[in-house]
Amino acid sequence: MWLSIVIVKGVIELSLMFILGRFVLGLLIGSRRTGNIFWQVLDIAASPTLRLTRSVSPKVVLDRHIPLATTVWLLVVWVVVIKLKIDACLEAGMSTCK
Repeated sequence: MWLSIVIVKGVIELSLMFILGRFVLGLLIGSRRTGNIFWQVLDIAASPTLRLTRSVSPKVVLDRHIPLATTVWLLVVWVVVIKLKIDACLEAGMSTCK
């Protein structure tokens, strides 16, 4: 159980880093981002969570707001997973969580 919580937490953190990196790189290079190889890599890495958010969100939500919506729900899930990890560590003993 504890290992699966750690894996889920890592995947969520990695997805958040891809989206944040995509955002920062987009701010730095502006409209030339589509030709940038680093942007393309980050875009491919972030696309699964962005597509998931697009598929479950109503059509009223604009495409440019999908990264923000994805970040919000990933942060909420991350907090829940952190709570589960803390509970699992307290139940199993702190020596197993180091």
